[in-house]
Amino acid sequence: MVRPHLPLNALRAFEASARHLSFTRAAIELCVTQAAVSHQVKSLETQLKVTLFKRLPRGLMLTQEGETLLPSLRDAFDRIAGTLEGLEGGHRREVLTVGAVGTFAVGWLLPRLAGFRAENPFIDLRLSTNNNRVDIAAEGLDYAIRFGEGAWHGVDAIPLLEAPLSPLCIPDIAERLKVPADLFKYTLLRSYRADEWPRWFEVAGLRQTMPVSGSIVFDSSLAMMEAALQGAGIALAPPAMFSRLLQSETIRRPFDAAVTIGGYWLTRLQSRTETPAMMRFRDWILGASEQP
Repeated sequence: MVRPHLPLNALRAFEASARHLSFTRAAIELCVTQAAVSHQVKSLETQLKVTLFKRLPRGLMLTQEGETLLPSLRDAFDRIAGTLEGLEGGHRREVLTVGAVGTFAVGWLLPRLAGFRAENPFIDLRLSTNNNRVDIAAEGLDYAIRFGEGAWHGVDAIPLLEAPLSPLCIPDIAERLKVPADLFKYTLLRSYRADEWPRWFEVAGLRQTMPVSGSIVFDSSLAMMEAALQGAGIALAPPAMFSRLLQSETIRRPFDAAVTIGGYWLTRLQSRTETPAMMRFRDWILGASEQP
């Protein structure tokens, strides 16, 4: 592919400035002067005939054109850095960056990662966790493991695991729960998806509406389960992600009824070409998800 002249110094100056939203902090990172960074960015804007930043009294703000350019540059520089790093030490190492919703990372992925590492010693895995709200492009992720129904704009999604939800609580509370209606005597813990408890009640045969005042909303099932462990209420969470707590009987599942709201999916940007490391991880996690 024949490329036009690429102003690499200017592109580096823009990318660093966009990450920091500051010419001064970008200059410190690049070991040049603030004036040099500002000049390089201005030169790039002149060449592209667009404005990439709005200059504010206390920093910078990306324009729409700047927001369009940044993900491609960040991905390119990350891949170059990963390739250079991988060539050091006599072995070709590959960097794989995966984001995962925290519940899945702690409850399913981490206990199995030793197997992936043993099979792929020259892949450097970088794992970040989130609360299911993730921007794959902005965070420079190769894959994101997220919870939902598999419909996200601009991404390919492969199903990994279903995650039915059931009430989970400490043994002291579980012993007092004889029928599902007894749940209304306690604080009900839930995610930001307000329909989860009502749908579970319907599956359990109850038509009663959950009292709004009797719930606490969490953005993470991990935090929700910690509240349940402290006796703050009853969590509606996927038992499969908390199997160790259930096996130790630290947490109990008082009722068998479960409701499926969504599942866990392996996702990547449709514009992202899969690397060998990505394909190895994809094949491994799909195989592991099929095992009991």
